[in-house]
Amino acid sequence: MKYKYTKYAPNPLDDLDMDELMSKLSDLLMSSGFGNPRDTGDDSDQTMQALHDAILEALFNGGVLPEDTLEKMFGDQAEGSEQEMRDQLEQLIQQIIERMKESGYITAPPDLDPEKARRAQGGGGDGEPGEVKFEVTDKALDFLGYRALRDLLGSSGHSSTGRHDTRDLSTGIETSGAPKPYEFGDVMNIDATATILNAVKRASEENIEARLHQGSGEAGSDADGAPAVHTSGIDIDYSDLMVAQGEYQSSCATVLMLDCSHSMILYGEDRFTPAKRVAMALSHLIRTQYPGDTLHAVLFHDSAEEVPLRELGRVRVGPYYTNTREGLRVARRILERQRKDMRQIIMITDGKPSALTQPDGSIYKNPFGLDPFVIGETLSEVSACAKAGIMINTFMLARDYDLVAFVRRVAQMCRGKAYFTTPYTLGEYVLMDYMDKKTKTIH
Repeated sequence: MKYKYTKYAPNPLDDLDMDELMSKLSDLLMSSGFGNPRDTGDDSDQTMQALHDAILEALFNGGVLPEDTLEKMFGDQAEGSEQEMRDQLEQLIQQIIERMKESGYITAPPDLDPEKARRAQGGGGDGEPGEVKFEVTDKALDFLGYRALRDLLGSSGHSSTGRHDTRDLSTGIETSGAPKPYEFGDVMNIDATATILNAVKRASEENIEARLHQGSGEAGSDADGAPAVHTSGIDIDYSDLMVAQGEYQSSCATVLMLDCSHSMILYGEDRFTPAKRVAMALSHLIRTQYPGDTLHAVLFHDSAEEVPLRELGRVRVGPYYTNTREGLRVARRILERQRKDMRQIIMITDGKPSALTQPDGSIYKNPFGLDPFVIGETLSEVSACAKAGIMINTFMLARDYDLVAFVRRVAQMCRGKAYFTTPYTLGEYVLMDYMDKKTKTIH
């Protein structure tokens, strides 16, 4: 058999860091409508052209390809004309898009040519050929949640996580505290070493005392009821029992309340995409590290509703007001069905309560200032959460003076905490607060 050898042509995709590329594209893949003030909740910015431009930016400024590879392809060492290099770049981007499809990160129409031809001939329909949409898959969103969790925990100096630890010690399975004498009601997690040492110590003291009595002529025989001297074996008495203490580890039911009012993407800053990233990281953390915990997500805007966790990466803001009371009401009803050691609401918002759902179903709105009617009704719902034993922790992305006072009052009423943070530090605050949560005291 004859073999034909050809010159090896390296493929730039061999050097592509797909994980890093997905991280660089996360803002686009989890688009919240930032940059489109008239956004009404559609995926108008998730077009193939937008994906093309984002990949181009990631290639040259994101570090997803080694610098020497880029230099060989498009630098001074590159061979070919400028047009040939442009064609090579377009081909590379198309190959990356195909790899993203093959990896299951995005889906797109399988055959675009007929649609392009129809639109070019004036066949009607909205948009241009470049506005063909792509869809983000569940696999991509799950991966982005994992990456967000890893990056957030890494930046906080935590390489691994376990279950919720509290300051209180109880007789559990994991033994990290000093042993203590057994008391009625403790789990029989016997510390054998400490128990035997107690028995030996007690037996030694009794033997010494018996010998002293014999030496003074005060000791009697066993038949006379005098203490006997044991020369072999160890008798363990009830008072010798010692049990090992473990850190009390709680179970937790959490509702994540996410503000999707219009202010979350206004004022020159995208606050909603970082909030979604934190929500996805928290969901991944609970699913992988705290399987006994539960997490639910509630969006609040003009009204409020629960959304499936798998849809967190796809939710968007809209032209909405902020109905905080309705969000708390939905969250409370969810948590009242949970039977956990700890029940809490994590509320991420940037604005003041500005809407209420009235008994007839209509929405009362007032965007100007802190409306006493809106605030009063919202605090009534906070009081209902407090009576149900539900803690509210608020992560505020704004620092308006009156709003700060309102948030602190909410925290005080529900034994929760108020954090005033930024989109850049939000994730560390939320995750560290969740993992360091302290629960009930054991006496």
